Amino acid sequence: MKKIILFLSLFVILFCFNDVTYAQKDNVTVGPYHLKKVVDLQTTSVKNQALSGTCWSFSTVSFFESELIRTGKGHINLSPMFVVNHAYQDKAIKYVRMHGHTQFGAGGEAEDVKYVWEHYGIEPLYAYTGLPGGQTKYRELEMDKVLKSMLDAVITNPDGMLDPEWHKAFDGALNGYLGKIPKTFTYKGKTYTPKSFARYLGLNMKNYIPITSFNSHPFYTKYAIEIPDNWEWAKYYNIKLNDMMDIINNAIKHGYSVAWGADVSNPGFNFKRGLAVVPNYVENWDAMSPAARDTIFTHAYKQMNISQAFRQKMYNNYTTQDDHGMQIIGIYKDQNGDTFYRIKNSWGTKNVDKGYFFASAAYVRLNTTTIMVNKNSIPVDLQKEMGL
Repeated sequence: MKKIILFLSLFVILFCFNDVTYAQKDNVTVGPYHLKKVVDLQTTSVKNQALSGTCWSFSTVSFFESELIRTGKGHINLSPMFVVNHAYQDKAIKYVRMHGHTQFGAGGEAEDVKYVWEHYGIEPLYAYTGLPGGQTKYRELEMDKVLKSMLDAVITNPDGMLDPEWHKAFDGALNGYLGKIPKTFTYKGKTYTPKSFARYLGLNMKNYIPITSFNSHPFYTKYAIEIPDNWEWAKYYNIKLNDMMDIINNAIKHGYSVAWGADVSNPGFNFKRGLAVVPNYVENWDAMSPAARDTIFTHAYKQMNISQAFRQKMYNNYTTQDDHGMQIIGIYKDQNGDTFYRIKNSWGTKNVDKGYFFASAAYVRLNTTTIMVNKNSIPVDLQKEMGL
């Protein structure tokens, strides 16, 4: 998943390193929607990915930070750029081996964070910020172009032979932009390596299950979801839409957050106003005038009933794409009885709800590409059906 540059330019602020959790409220008014809390989970502070397309790392790292809160480790800010650095390195190897016929860029998936955690470990944010030379916000657009140009030059080497030292040059450029990862660091008076710190944190990556829901593949089987940023070719559990929603609801109600990949490019999404909605009268966004589109954020419409077939249609015609990674952390009900989910974003805090927003269940049903949850948050009957 990669962040859309239009939104990036709107919400760049200084990166915040202190940890302040969201102040939970029983009742919240966002635009025309009066929302009553069902459950709202603790999180670490909202971060800002700024000019970086690495939402997948920020959101999934936040998801694991919530898991550490849940398991009693406390509020620990982890390093998204530790994950990004290692993912870029291994993504580059695959890109070169595939002669450039695979994805290379800022985008990624929640599974990439699992992959890095398992293979390389993890570090606290203060140990590796990914902001060398006194930088205060992420500016990776130039880095992405430079790194890809390097790899394309490696692949098209005029003498027809791959230079065995190419990866050293690539790593040098990557570390120039993000800084070199420290081999050891101190946490609460003890020295750790990334791998020993991961062991200290105690999260077993095998307990985290990637899920999707598309009828283009058999349900209750696993397949490598056809998303350009799935460079790992990771396999996802494909389940029915209603079951996926049941898993989200069961997780939140039992204290587990959800790593959420979704489309945020359609007119039903407005981060500045703190809402993502699909009113029940909307069938075709393109047919709506700008004024009509604006009313979806000024009137509390009942939300659309999204079927599996309609969801598939939107995926097939590219309306629903893999745009952005976020974290679902709460459930609320509006005055119409519709369910809304509280979402933690990574675009800083300059919106109406200080970095959070509310997405209707209809929006989640329609626009979700993938989720990742703790296996123990999945209802037992679905665990059996999924072969867990």
